[in-house]
Amino acid sequence: MTKRISLALLLLAFAAPLGAQSLMYRAPDLSGTWVADGGVVQFNFVHRFYVSPGPSNTVVNYPTFTLAAGVGHNLDFGVHFGTHSIIPSSGNTSNESELFARWRVLGGPEGREGFAVAVTPAYNKLAKSADGELGIDWTRGPFTLSGAARGMSKPLGASGARASFAGGAIARLTPYVALSADVGSFVGPTTLAVWGVALNVVIPGSPHTFAVEAGNASVNSIQGNSQGTNQVRYGFEFTIPLHLKRFAPWFHGARQTAVPPAAAAGLAVDVRLATYKFGTDSVTIAAGQAVRWINDDPVEHTVTFDGTQPGSPVIPHNGTFIQRFDKPGRYTYHCTPHPFMKGVVIVK
Repeated sequence: MTKRISLALLLLAFAAPLGAQSLMYRAPDLSGTWVADGGVVQFNFVHRFYVSPGPSNTVVNYPTFTLAAGVGHNLDFGVHFGTHSIIPSSGNTSNESELFARWRVLGGPEGREGFAVAVTPAYNKLAKSADGELGIDWTRGPFTLSGAARGMSKPLGASGARASFAGGAIARLTPYVALSADVGSFVGPTTLAVWGVALNVVIPGSPHTFAVEAGNASVNSIQGNSQGTNQVRYGFEFTIPLHLKRFAPWFHGARQTAVPPAAAAGLAVDVRLATYKFGTDSVTIAAGQAVRWINDDPVEHTVTFDGTQPGSPVIPHNGTFIQRFDKPGRYTYHCTPHPFMKGVVIVK
């Protein structure tokens, strides 16, 4: 058994390091400013539980499911669904559903340094409340600071609008591991604050992240993250991004990417995609030259530019994509199915 554990740790230590994705930039009870790319469906599963004192030691589960779909570069729609909500119900259910949209009005893809701002309007079905959140992130090197200002027309099902505020911090210790914490509360002296702490990790060789969490939050909704409970709950969160175009071979078969003859004529450099990363973080070319990306991975990737530059379709295994750059500038890009894969083309 000791040898198996040692081998597993050795493999983890020498695996090709991957950059961070969702949970590496978000504290447990903050939504952050993350927005799914167009054509990406994001599924997050949060499972927290509470064990009552003896002699019964009853385990009560508090799962929250998040399903969101990107419809544009800065806009997505989704739903949070959780059980055992603290919102009083006039019916026979304690399940809480929150429909939401998120628009990132400032800032680039997750992980870009500087400020990012997102607006999240929402409707809480159980509370029959129109809610909203203004989220702000600031990233510099291995650190991210987050804040949120929230408003609810019927907080916890009661009449009279209320506001809440929250803040958090994330420290990325390595490309694989981060620590995060947050605190938030309704405005008012008698309100019990929400708090949460987490150990966040990137699962090597995949686009998924995982977190071990502890805190006193209820359902991961705007209202659930604004008032704490008297229970400390423990659990985990798991993120699953799905790019719909990755399933195209099921219906159309894998195809080689067409290469425009004009672009191939000015080919200056190749960038190989392998072990879930671009072979080089940056390439420098002259205006009028082209870059070719070659996918050596067994899974599909894309070259998606962060600006208005057109990007690639899905690039299958052994497929290629060529792009010519006619104007000087700095062209940053990432892989949509695996957003931790990033690169830049510098055109002189």
